[in-house]
Amino acid sequence: VQLQASGGGLVQAGGSLRLSCAVSGRTISDYVMAWFRQAPGKERDFVGSIIWSGGSTYYAGSVKGRFTISRDNSKNTMYLQMNSLKPEDTAVYYCATRRSTVFEYESWGQGTQVTVSS
Repeated sequence: VQLQASGGGLVQAGGSLRLSCAVSGRTISDYVMAWFRQAPGKERDFVGSIIWSGGSTYYAGSVKGRFTISRDNSKNTMYLQMNSLKPEDTAVYYCATRRSTVFEYESWGQGTQVTVSS
């Protein structure tokens, strides 16, 4: 599975961005996909995930209510809609995927930078 993340950029606090993660290499109907982020000098943190087949989502507490994960089956693409952005959301955002039967994420995208100015 290959993942290609895009959509990052510079935005003012309170603004919005939408990230995309295009999937290629195989069908992922039995996969879980997720977004992670890593701020400078910090560990990579889980942002949220989506079960591809059913569309169920799960979010970290820090983004719940502000971020929304969705997917487009026809485009094999996952999205991260980020609203009410805060400076502390500044990070490199990565998409990742794993089979639903394993715990660790197996494939990662290259990351896209999101910078939120105050």
